Amino acid sequence: MRLEGKKIILGITGSIAAYKAAILLRLLVKEGAEVQIVITSAGKEFITPVTLSALSGKPVISEFFGANDGTWHSHVDLGLWADLMIIAPATASTIGKMAHGIADNMLVTTYMSAKCPVMVAPAMDLDMFSHPSNQKNLATLKSYGNNIIEPGEGFLASGLEGKGRMEEPEKILELVAAFFSRKKKLLNKTFLVTAGPTFEKIDPVRFIGNYSSGKMGYAIAEELAGSGAKVILVSGPVNLEVANSNISLVSVESAEEMYLECQKYFSVTDGAVMCAAVADFTPLQPEITKTKRGKNNWNLELKPTADIALSLGEVKKKNQVLAGFALETNNELENASQKLHKKNLDFIVLNSLNDPGAGFQTDTNKITIIDKDNNHQNFELKSKKEVAVDIVNKIIDTLKN
Repeated sequence: MRLEGKKIILGITGSIAAYKAAILLRLLVKEGAEVQIVITSAGKEFITPVTLSALSGKPVISEFFGANDGTWHSHVDLGLWADLMIIAPATASTIGKMAHGIADNMLVTTYMSAKCPVMVAPAMDLDMFSHPSNQKNLATLKSYGNNIIEPGEGFLASGLEGKGRMEEPEKILELVAAFFSRKKKLLNKTFLVTAGPTFEKIDPVRFIGNYSSGKMGYAIAEELAGSGAKVILVSGPVNLEVANSNISLVSVESAEEMYLECQKYFSVTDGAVMCAAVADFTPLQPEITKTKRGKNNWNLELKPTADIALSLGEVKKKNQVLAGFALETNNELENASQKLHKKNLDFIVLNSLNDPGAGFQTDTNKITIIDKDNNHQNFELKSKKEVAVDIVNKIIDTLKN
């Protein structure tokens, strides 16, 4: 059974395609999954909770409180319990609520609390599906990292074009099985990931830093961990948390601290992803006390920091994968290729500040992956969670070779 031990929330909304949800439920259970149904009030007009409960072996959840005894159904506990959430069928109304955080029912509230990946299978007529407001809502869900499932296309990659009808249950089952199969590809592997900025002290209250939010590095760490790997995440100062227990967080502040931690752990890993925005320079002599404002200019002498990726490339073993990042503003491909070869990387991820939606403090990114043979793989603008999937897939392919 391909889904044995997997915990899945199946959300059902008020669509004529709700009958397909019963078929999907039966298929998921047959493959060994434990499935909890969460259904909207409108959904119950198309399929009865009794039918769904009989198929799942669990009481169906629809309201925040039990009808007779006042039992509270915790959407938070549900969101933590699940390995995957599938909303099938998903009506235009529910998609709009999900996109805009309108948590007025148990299903959308559970969606907003879910820590697991989410698949969404739209179901509506063609005119509703193609309406600009629905297209915008689907694009918003996609930017959140949700997987939109369209008939015959699997995870909708671009354009958001389709006929609006819900994908067939058998196809959704295969997508779910493929999703969990991919999650096992890095079992027994260990990876080092760097993320966020570094702060270089000028004095006790001032520092040299950059605008990195750490979102890309943390997304890569989560995707590696979700694929079965143990991850050592060396992070500069960010306002992010790790969700996967396979991730060991090592917090640092300066470039030197990050360098020392990477040197400490790299030898025991199967590879590393250098995603942090490490300062290139640090004050030669930080002040011990706060420097007061004066009438004269303040001249700071800076010295170069250690090149972490270069140092790891010098000791990289044949069976290790080393990936770097290049954030460029001009001569992007040329500069990235030079870094790739100079630092002995297996591949480098290029993003340009000239591309809207790419770079620091965004939830999206647009990348090009360049390998040692100077092959270029261009990707569209997408959420950083989806970009992390592309990068981890490249790591998996590199390990195979």
